[in-house]
Amino acid sequence: MTDAPAPATASASAMQRRVRQEEQVAELCAGVVRAFSGERDLHFRGRRLHRGRVALPWFAPHLHPSPETDDFASFRGVADGLALRLTVSDAALHESLRPEDPVERMLFEMLEQFRAEAMAPDVMAGMRRNLRHRNEQWSLAFHHSGLTDTARGLLLYAVAQICRARVSGQQVVEETEDMLEATRFHLAPLIGHALAGLRRDRADQAAYAVHALAIARTVATMLHETGEDSSDARDPHVDDKRSVFMLVADMDREIIERFTTAESGRSAVLDGAGGAYRVFSDAYDREHDAATLARKEVLAGHREKLDRRIAAQGVNSARLARELRALLADPTRDGWDGGQEEGLIDGRRLAQLVASPTERRLFRTEHLEPVADCIVTFLIDCSGSMKEHAESVAMMADVFARALEQAGAASEVLGFTTGAWNGGRARREWVRAGRPPHPGRLNERCHLVFKAAATPWRRARPAMAALLKADLFREGIDGEAVDWACVRLRERPEARKLLLVISDGSPMDSATHLANDAHYLDHHLRDVVARQEQRRDIEIAGIGVGLDLSPYYSRSHVLDLAASTGNTIFREVIDLMAGRHRR
Repeated sequence: MTDAPAPATASASAMQRRVRQEEQVAELCAGVVRAFSGERDLHFRGRRLHRGRVALPWFAPHLHPSPETDDFASFRGVADGLALRLTVSDAALHESLRPEDPVERMLFEMLEQFRAEAMAPDVMAGMRRNLRHRNEQWSLAFHHSGLTDTARGLLLYAVAQICRARVSGQQVVEETEDMLEATRFHLAPLIGHALAGLRRDRADQAAYAVHALAIARTVATMLHETGEDSSDARDPHVDDKRSVFMLVADMDREIIERFTTAESGRSAVLDGAGGAYRVFSDAYDREHDAATLARKEVLAGHREKLDRRIAAQGVNSARLARELRALLADPTRDGWDGGQEEGLIDGRRLAQLVASPTERRLFRTEHLEPVADCIVTFLIDCSGSMKEHAESVAMMADVFARALEQAGAASEVLGFTTGAWNGGRARREWVRAGRPPHPGRLNERCHLVFKAAATPWRRARPAMAALLKADLFREGIDGEAVDWACVRLRERPEARKLLLVISDGSPMDSATHLANDAHYLDHHLRDVVARQEQRRDIEIAGIGVGLDLSPYYSRSHVLDLAASTGNTIFREVIDLMAGRHRR
């Protein structure tokens, strides 16, 4: 027998099991959707259904269960609902009829989803049971969260219950039936005619949409006229549940697509050259220690500003370090613990058994110590558009660097920009050479080291503040930067290597763009990432600042730095490290 595992080891194992379970559930649900719809390229990434690399619309509020609060049957009900929506709903027709007003659009989406679910075949009793279970779970969670304590929340809830019951022919949720009577009575003369049409025309999407639009318009007007702020009446202790209803609690939120996706395409110039990426001149390429690019007094001022931002963020760095240790550390043999009462027999103590037959401490156990044999590199896009996010990104990188060090893992913080705008000296050389066609990359590449892997966080603090130096932010040549970061990672001895690329846009260098074609740099970035991922020795992921980077990275996540508060940003990045966000 052996001793119980150390707490950190048990925590790491539990986290890994949870990640594997979430991935298994996502794959099972995706399999259900693919099998029923007949579409092979459907899959979940970041709890969002995608067709290939394109994220599908949100469809309806109840189609977004949480692994922390919902059971497996809810996920199966969501899979069945999505499969029916893709099968029985004409997306083009729906798009042409969808209203512009965000509240009307949300209600119209919800009503079309109810229609799709009502079309579940009668022979598929299990599917109909799953759909009803998911509706009940969502409804009860909505009610117990306190949202039905407000006028707007109660109105929305009543409309959802009444409309679904009418379309599907099923009863409303029994637990909240009495609560709906007054609202149902008030709604009857306003939407009663349209409600009757929902059931009658559920097999005809175009005819059904006429009634759905009428209901959406009427209810949206009522919601807009309700002056009550639904957050005023909500119990402050249920804020953590609000994410479950983020598509319905904020009535003015755009629910179809919060973030845009990076535009990407193929480069005719690269294709014509067999994929051979060219650099016109590397004579002006530079790699700088970021601390040398500003005076000490300036860096001290930036550091003070960054420290104030971190303090205001209220980040629990010790807790973050524990979570990172649990995620990144693996149990490692670290000798033996002797003098145990159980375990493996220790031959060195057999003589003691002869001398003292009652002695029981004759065993030894293997000592396991969680060791984070890992390095995480943050590669930060220092192009001009990232300037407005510099403080948030610097805060995030600095906190992670400190927490990773406390967790026993190494970290690097790198950046990439250009030495000049519009090509600089490299472009002037090209002009003097007679402007030969398709010169390839045509700017002064500039790579920045804010924190090297071998540098402790405390010594790197001044250099990290250089991320707030505004004149570093020019243009971005992402592909070469990813290659550079991977070369540095492969020089490190750690067994596990992670590269997190933080960017808010596609690669862009105006001189290269004009002298080649529009997609020269982003085509190169895709090629670089694909080549590096195929080697499988480095885990690469993209962190999009308000932009979906999935066209470039097979693992990616969008961060909303403006809306995220507290520890939310760090939780989302940890989820990305754990592999919970995928294309």
